[in-house]
Amino acid sequence: MSTHSSISAATLEEVARWSAQEVLDTLRRSEERNARLQCDVESLTLQVEWFRRQIFGSTSEKRIAEVASGQLHLGEMLAVPEQSPAAPVRQVPAHIRRLPSSDLADSGHDESSLFFDERRVPVKVIEVPNPEVQGLSAEQYEVIGQKISHRLAQQPGSYVVLKYVRPVIKRRDTHTLSCPPAPAGVIEGSRADVSLIAGLLIDKMQWHLPLHRQHQRMTQAGIQVSRGWLTQISSQAIGLLKPVYEAQLGSIRDSRIKAMDETPIKAGRAGPGKMKSCYFWPVYGERDEVCFPFFETRAHASVEAILGLRPRPDAVLLSDGYGAYAAYAEKTGIAHAQCWAHCRREFFNAQSVEPELSEQALERIGRISTRSSRTSGDAICRRRTSICTG
Repeated sequence: MSTHSSISAATLEEVARWSAQEVLDTLRRSEERNARLQCDVESLTLQVEWFRRQIFGSTSEKRIAEVASGQLHLGEMLAVPEQSPAAPVRQVPAHIRRLPSSDLADSGHDESSLFFDERRVPVKVIEVPNPEVQGLSAEQYEVIGQKISHRLAQQPGSYVVLKYVRPVIKRRDTHTLSCPPAPAGVIEGSRADVSLIAGLLIDKMQWHLPLHRQHQRMTQAGIQVSRGWLTQISSQAIGLLKPVYEAQLGSIRDSRIKAMDETPIKAGRAGPGKMKSCYFWPVYGERDEVCFPFFETRAHASVEAILGLRPRPDAVLLSDGYGAYAAYAEKTGIAHAQCWAHCRREFFNAQSVEPELSEQALERIGRISTRSSRTSGDAICRRRTSICTG
């Protein structure tokens, strides 16, 4: 035969005319093909299991320790009664129920400490008149005590207008006029008080309330300002915080151990209906400080711009396996420690393929984490893990 076909495609007459070498070659090719198919089946099975776990199962990487065979369960040594005791019963009069007591003050207890802090929450005192003393003079009754109850209320808006009244004085001897200046604000010439600026940024950055939502809330509260004004004072306030950011980033650069990661974010227009993919590069220092430098790309030069090219001699950079960090370590000589959380994840995912070896690796990583919990570097690792999961 000039060509060799597979057994499934060859006829019996063709197979009968094959030589011994041709039969061996065909069997070898069939075994190779079966091996490739088996690898494909195992790979697809792992992918299906991964997708099933992502959609229907738990994605937690927590390992549940197996209970030792000699370990007793709770209550195992207690005697089990042959018959459960009857539940206690009591007779309730028909159609007669005691009204629930919802006012804790009626029982002599002040409930203020249970749900609010009087030092931080403003309290508006409302005097409730006693109808029993209407028409009586002060000599006809005596106040022997009082009961206090609290209710949590909400006002239409949490804004207040500070009205500064500055008297204009004319001296009679010199006939000169004088007026005290208005208190200086953090933004010169702006009508925004420092409390408004701080609340504006906190609501946007910490509570994720966009400026247009805050503008709607102000409008409903009766405050008429433009939306662009909120954007303007936010930008000016961020400029005031820039020296604080630079000082904190400098402190992180001086840290011996620092952790770093990168996370994508949509910012800026890339075209009609599309936004550009930019990156935050969160970096954490050993003094529990975090900065979020922003760059438009994921280029390796971003790491150099953030950390500088002259780290301290004993510095350590903790990161994942992205090549930018390894390139920075090779260029600057900084010690590069890769994140155990990312390394552990690969062994965790390999449990279905190599359960014994994966179990050994997870046990060793667990012992490393236990020992490192007594060092300051473990705090860096835990913080870096929270930054990665961001």
